[in-house]
Amino acid sequence: MADLSQFDPNRAGNPNNNIFGLPFSEEESRVVILPVPWEVTVSYGAGTSRATDHVCKAALQVDIFDHDVRDGWKKGFYMRTADKKVLMKSDYLRKEAELYIDYISKGEIVEKNNFMCKSMKEINEGGVFLNNWVYQQTKELLSNGKLVALLGGDHSTPLGYMKAISERYPSFGILQIDAHADLRKNYEGFTYSHACIMYNALTEISNLEKLVQVGVRDLCEEEHDYIGSSNHRVVTYYDHELKSRLFEGQHWKQLADEIVSHLPQHVYISFDIDGLDPKLCPNTGTPVPGGLEIEQTFYIFRQILRSGRKIIGFDLCEIGTGDTEMDAVVGARILWKLCNFLVAGI
Repeated sequence: MADLSQFDPNRAGNPNNNIFGLPFSEEESRVVILPVPWEVTVSYGAGTSRATDHVCKAALQVDIFDHDVRDGWKKGFYMRTADKKVLMKSDYLRKEAELYIDYISKGEIVEKNNFMCKSMKEINEGGVFLNNWVYQQTKELLSNGKLVALLGGDHSTPLGYMKAISERYPSFGILQIDAHADLRKNYEGFTYSHACIMYNALTEISNLEKLVQVGVRDLCEEEHDYIGSSNHRVVTYYDHELKSRLFEGQHWKQLADEIVSHLPQHVYISFDIDGLDPKLCPNTGTPVPGGLEIEQTFYIFRQILRSGRKIIGFDLCEIGTGDTEMDAVVGARILWKLCNFLVAGI
């Protein structure tokens, strides 16, 4: 256990300490945050691979008193340093992906260009590498009794973690906060694209019992049809339908309880920050008008715990970097809240 006798939780965050200014080592912490600096397949705005530094800076401004889990921080929260080799590989493959995406956007045929064929192969192999790396990192942490939070990077990053955590439970469900369905079989030729994360999870993790999506407002016909033919394994709360029900007099509590009712006992939260109203995340990779308020998402998470269900892990992805720090400020507060909810049941 950490010696907290010299730590004053009422003072400003100490930048010499770890995330949120907390004085814990990894060994002393129950929650370990794994940053994954990866954004190879992003198809619009970039920068999320370098979100960690921005979130760490913003996290020093987060007061560590939490109304929901008052002494949760005393369990210990610790963030690892982002792996530079992973970041370098992401940067290299990202440059190849930019050329490839520009090429196919003009209607060119990949098979007629050997360089583009090679690029697509390398990028897909990079996705396999990343999945395996995340799987090994998170499996080891879970085996050591840690609760794991994954901080992206783009939304392709948590698949390896989902696989690792699936090995610890007979079945589980995913609550996805997102503007996008992420149910494409592949996107732009990339198997492990950020746009395919939930399709890959559903097809590669057999004990993933249910996927409940909230805030979706941008999807293709293929994804819509996949949801409709999933035999309710995928339950999607489209943003326009949620808003219509609110406009017509329903309360958020009714909607949140209904959302939670679809989830099994063990719940993994996958939080793509673009699920929020873009005023809260203006630099995220693919912002979409509409979306959730941050307290609406927190209310759903509270209702998960109040229902007796357990949050077993989470990822937080697509935090952008840009001219303002709003994305990092919001991301740091979501990260703080989710860490507290993660330790609430222990």
